[in-house]
Amino acid sequence: MSRVSIVVPSRKEPYLNKTISDLLVKSSGDIEILAVLDGYWPDEYLSDPRIKYIHYSVPKGMRGAINAGVDVSTGQYIMKTDAHCMFSKGYDEELKKNCNDDWVVVPRRYPLNPELWQKEERTDNKYPIDYMILDDNLQGRPIVKENDKKIDDLMTSQGSCWFMKKTYFKELELLDEDKYGTFWQEMQEIGLKCWLSGGKMKVNKEVSYAHWHKNKGRGYSLPEGEQEKTREMINKWRSEKMFSKQIHDLSWLLERFR
Repeated sequence: MSRVSIVVPSRKEPYLNKTISDLLVKSSGDIEILAVLDGYWPDEYLSDPRIKYIHYSVPKGMRGAINAGVDVSTGQYIMKTDAHCMFSKGYDEELKKNCNDDWVVVPRRYPLNPELWQKEERTDNKYPIDYMILDDNLQGRPIVKENDKKIDDLMTSQGSCWFMKKTYFKELELLDEDKYGTFWQEMQEIGLKCWLSGGKMKVNKEVSYAHWHKNKGRGYSLPEGEQEKTREMINKWRSEKMFSKQIHDLSWLLERFR
C-alpha cells in the first residue's frame, strides 16, 4: 500500500492538534504526518507513531517549511494542508484513486468553525468552492460552474490543501523560495508550473475539507517588501518563460479556460 505524506506547516497555530487528530481519525490508508513547527514550540504534543514533528528555531516561512517536510517524507504521495482544516472520511485513499503522475489535485472546500470543529453555517451561496480562476492580477477568484463531473479541470486554487505524487513535486521544482519568497502566491507558482509544462490541475469533488479563514491568531504573514517581489515574479509569467520545463505560455492557459 502506497503511503501519503501529509505536510502541515505551522506558525503558532492554535488548531494544529485538532487538525492532526482529524487527519489521523479520517484516514483509511497508510499515512504519515509531518508537522513543521516553524519558529516555535507548541504547548502540547500528540503521541502517535504516524506523527513526526520538525522544529526550526529560526522560522523558514511557509515555502521553506513545506519543502523541509517534503525532504524528509517517505510517501509516494505528498499532501499539504494548512494547520486549521477538517477532512472528509477516507480523504487519503480517495485522493490517491484519481491522481495521475502529472496531476495536482485539490479537494472541494467548505468553511470551518474551528471552535465547534464543524462546517461553518452560512447564509450565502459561496460554498462549497470547487472552482477558481485567475483574475486580471493573476489572483485566484472563486467561480460557480454547474456540472456533474466528480473530477474536473481546475485553473487555480486557494492553496490551503493540495495533493500530488512526490516525484511530480520534485519535477516541478517546488516551492522556489528564492524567486517567490517565503509565503505568498503558493498556488500561482504550483498551478502555472503544472499547466504550462503539460500537467493538469484537478478538483476532486468526492473529497472535501473545511478550512478556517482566519480573523485572529494569524500565523504566517508577508514580510515587508515581499508582496511586491512575489507579485513581480508572478507577473513575469505574462511575457517570459519562467520554468525550464515550460512548453506553453500564459495566453494558452487563459484561452483554455476562457
